[in-house]
Amino acid sequence: MGSEHWRDVYRTKPADGVSWYRPHLDMSLRLLEGAGLGPQSRVIDVGGGASTLVDDLLARGVGEVTVLDLADEALAIARERLGPRGPAVHWLAADVTRAGLPEAGYDLWHDRAVLHFLVDPEAAAAYVAQVRRALVPGGHVVIGGFAPGGPERCSGLPVARRSPADVAALFGPDFSLVGEAGEDHQTPTGSIQAFSWAVLRKQL
Repeated sequence: MGSEHWRDVYRTKPADGVSWYRPHLDMSLRLLEGAGLGPQSRVIDVGGGASTLVDDLLARGVGEVTVLDLADEALAIARERLGPRGPAVHWLAADVTRAGLPEAGYDLWHDRAVLHFLVDPEAAAAYVAQVRRALVPGGHVVIGGFAPGGPERCSGLPVARRSPADVAALFGPDFSLVGEAGEDHQTPTGSIQAFSWAVLRKQL
């Protein structure tokens, strides 16, 4: 999953014109809050790009937020939008499967439509290894991606469509599936994309 592809996306489309755009990530916020989100939470938003999740986390008083994305251009949009609040966020332009993330550095891991691009089993395993290392024992993972029956491609790239049970199986016995949800996302052009969400808890 090359960074140049995503840089081109943000060079050629406005942030509210990409297919995954939503004004606010209501489902993400609901699931994060159900997983214990609070002012003391250390949250990483993987593939956060230009999304407004970081704005809403800061508005809820969350003091330690990291936004990771392959595209510097996407992070720059969010950073500029936040203005004086921008320096409070840790911005990380990196590939999540290879990023140097702190061990046990996060209480909550959020991913809306990154894992589903990892169709290669080795890449998916590297992703899980990163979560296992970076999440505290008892921490939660909130992952959304295309559901079985959803689109086969996103932004011109093939995706792996997974149910919550599929995601849990990918993570293995160190994680328990503690929540799930379905969502019909309407793109800016009006089409409907079926998402599934899994909430996993890392064992103590």
